[in-house]
Amino acid sequence: INNGTGMLYAIPFGDLDTDYIVEPAADSTLSKIRTSGTFNCGVVVPHDFGGNITGSDKLVGMGVDFCRAMTAAIFVGDFEDVKFITFPESDNSSFVALANGSVDVLVGGTVERKYDFTSSPILGGFHFSTPYYYGSESANDYVSFYSIATREDDVVFASFVNCIVLATIYAEENGIQREKSGDMPPVSVFGSNLNWALRDAIAYSGSYDEIYSRNFGSKVSSGGFSSVGQSLAPDNESGSVASRRRRNALNNEGSMILSFPHLP
Repeated sequence: INNGTGMLYAIPFGDLDTDYIVEPAADSTLSKIRTSGTFNCGVVVPHDFGGNITGSDKLVGMGVDFCRAMTAAIFVGDFEDVKFITFPESDNSSFVALANGSVDVLVGGTVERKYDFTSSPILGGFHFSTPYYYGSESANDYVSFYSIATREDDVVFASFVNCIVLATIYAEENGIQREKSGDMPPVSVFGSNLNWALRDAIAYSGSYDEIYSRNFGSKVSSGGFSSVGQSLAPDNESGSVASRRRRNALNNEGSMILSFPHLP
């Protein structure tokens, strides 16, 4: 059982450097995005959000960083070819836009298990990536976790998105920061044009620690917390901050079995 320790773990990529390359189909999401020249990224924002989306920090900024990392991975290092579309967290308009193709991915929202499978003719079903942020609620409450949502009709694209999230954690585990992005492994399963997608993503975003530091002001593996997520915080630090930092830290081969209270 994971007893409040770090939740970040990159599933081993295996041998991604192979001569067997499968080019994406012309009607695939990846091909359509590359042909259009623009990656449409939906961002869920708080109801009282009034800032500049590209200048944001905290959870909104973290979502924007992942949008740009995916953009860099798709467009061979160019992270500017992205269009941000914001949605309120108070309704399901974000999932409607994802379902009808107005956006390619959705960041900034909590995982909604009710959308895993087709829930209505309008919405269909969705894939959710490995979580990139865990909320600070206590273990007895609903534990929120934030993930990147994609449509379920393209499992290859869903896998691509998940690989970008995992790449930031992999980089953290292996001490690969932005300036050492060339140490990321090549990947052949998404076509010859995207052999260096993981390198290009990390060249923009850096490791998970670097993303967290930009948006929350301190690194996950330092500042009073160990890299395996055990709290070393001073007595006057709030429990919610300590809890958030424990979960959003590397799990150094600790137990990962976890239940999610109130999750349908």
